[in-house]
Order: sequence, then structure tokens, then C-alpha cells
Amino acid sequence: MAAPRDFAALDLAAIKQTLAARARALGFDRIGVAEFDLSADEQHLKAWLAAGYHGQMGYMERHGLMRSRPAELAPGALRAICVRMNYWPQEAASAPAVLADGALGYVSRYALGRDYHKVMRRALAHLAAQLRDEIGPFGYRVCVDSAPVLERALARAAGLGWIGKHTNLLARDAGSWFFLGEILTDLPLPADATGSGHCGTCEACISACPTRAIVAPFRLDARRCISYLTIESKESIPSEYRAAIGNRIYGCDDCQLVCPWNRYARAASHPDFKVRQELDAPRLATLFAWSAAQFDARMRGSAIYRIGYERWSRNIAVALGNAPTCAEVLEALAARREDASPLVREHVAWALGQHGARTA
Repeated sequence: MAAPRDFAALDLAAIKQTLAARARALGFDRIGVAEFDLSADEQHLKAWLAAGYHGQMGYMERHGLMRSRPAELAPGALRAICVRMNYWPQEAASAPAVLADGALGYVSRYALGRDYHKVMRRALAHLAAQLRDEIGPFGYRVCVDSAPVLERALARAAGLGWIGKHTNLLARDAGSWFFLGEILTDLPLPADATGSGHCGTCEACISACPTRAIVAPFRLDARRCISYLTIESKESIPSEYRAAIGNRIYGCDDCQLVCPWNRYARAASHPDFKVRQELDAPRLATLFAWSAAQFDARMRGSAIYRIGYERWSRNIAVALGNAPTCAEVLEALAARREDASPLVREHVAWALGQHGARTA
């Protein structure tokens, strides 16, 4: 954050309008401004942490309540400029069709293109730099899932939508297939009205969760969530969840796929969110045959790259264990029975045991 300055001479309403126009030109689909009163969300966060629902995500606890107090993260900040960017890959293979074919691997639709962290961070940094060049120095910090911020709560406060029962942000005009980002700033821009909820009595997301991770409306036990198990967790996937994971090898979209509001989802306009490496419907056996070097070459620039080759292989081994028994699947597993990684070996052994039990 820059040193404080007097903004009294600025037309803040006009600046906000200019920001909105520039944000659209940079590929953002909506923009809003939030104040920092997240006291109710802070209580929810405290209860969630106390219940242990964050699992191995120690950073959630390590940063304490800074997440609900943005001014502690960016001293001097008064507002959050919040943005949405659609990512639904309309050209991708049908998600339900991929999930129904056990020989294929399902990758969460947000990870089919380039890593959104880099795409959005560049665009937000450019947006802030444009404004700085026009009005002079001001304090700001760009955040894209990269700092301890309650981004969904801020987005709701900025009028970009409401937090649904699955804990994702929902918007009446766009569903939930979008990314969020923020600029924390000391510019006292006019704030938008807080978004209101429109889930009503619907609980489709709760009943659709394969591992029953949505333990109550608006309450997610990450330890049971397939996205957590296949992305965040660095350890062995608990055996009681492996069958329910099915062919989901990176993340899970089930709660979004059944949400009625996603009938209004909009296709991604940013070219970086187009499908790469044919990950919308890949064959599991083909992916499992990749070497570490092939993984590095093909996944560099993708959000998937962050979990590394070992966890990627662990996830695919589980999916192969759930796949229909056939020569292709058995040969793929047998080829890595003596894998160098104990983590991968364990999951391969489990997968082969699944097929052995079926044939017996």
C-alpha cells in the first residue's frame, strides 16, 4: 500500500464508472465495490475452523482472522474492488457424459485452460496501473486466491452475487462458473449494495455431493470434499472416499452441475480458458502412462501443475480402480505396480485389489 493521500478532489463516482469500463475491456464480466464489514462471516469462519473442517489446510488457521479483516492484510485499505471472470468452457466435452464414462478422467472445468491465477492477476494489476497513471499514486494490493481474503464474502458485499448452500458464489445472471479477484485499495469509492440470496428451498447441491461433504446448508467439510482430496491433500486419500471419487482426477463440479442457476452460465470469453491438452475427456490409461517429464511439459501453465506428478498419479490410480475392468486398465495399473513413489504404489495396489475383487 502506498502512503495515504487526500482524495477529496477526485470524482470517485466517475472513477468507478471508468474502472467498470476498463475492467470489461480487460475481460472481466462484472465489477463491484465492497466495504469491509465482514463480522458475520468472521463468526462463520471461526466456527468452521473450530469444527476442523479445514483439514490439512493449516494456512486457513495460521492466518487467523486476517481473512475477515482486509485492512489488516493491506493497512490503510478501505474498499475492495471485486471482479468476476467467466470460465465455463462451452466447447468442452459434456461434463455428465465424461462422468458417466469410467474409462475417461474428469477434470474440474475451471482447470481445463491456463492457470487463472496468472491470467487474472495480470489483468487486475494492469487495471490498477491504468488508474494510477490517470489519478496519481494510491494504495492497492491485488489478490487472486493468493492472500488470506474471504473473497466470496467480499464479492457478495460488492453485489456480485450471493453465497449458495454449496458455499460457492452464485449470480442470477451467470450461475457460478466464474473466477473471483480483488483489488484492496485506500480509494474510498462508492460501495455497491450487498447481494441477496436466491437459493430458496433448493438443496440440489447437497444431495448431489458424492461424498456428502456439504454437511448442512452453507457448511462444507473440506475433509470430505473431492476437490480437497484430489488437490489440497498431500497424503493418502482415505479409503472410505475412493469409490465415491469415481473418475474425478482433479477437483469436482457436481454441486455446480446440478445448480438450477447455472442454466444462465455464460461461456468464457478469455482465450486462455479454452481447453488445453484435450483434458476435457482424456483416457485414464493414457494419462497414467505419462512420465514425470511429460507431466511437466504438458501441465506447465495449468492450475493442475501445482499438485505435481505424484498427486496427479495418485488421483488417476484411484480413478482406474473405479474404472470398468478391462485389459487397458489392468495393464496401465500393472505398469506402475512398482512405482518409485510409495504414495502411488499404495493407490495402485488398492486399484488392482478393486479389480481383483470384482473378477473374483
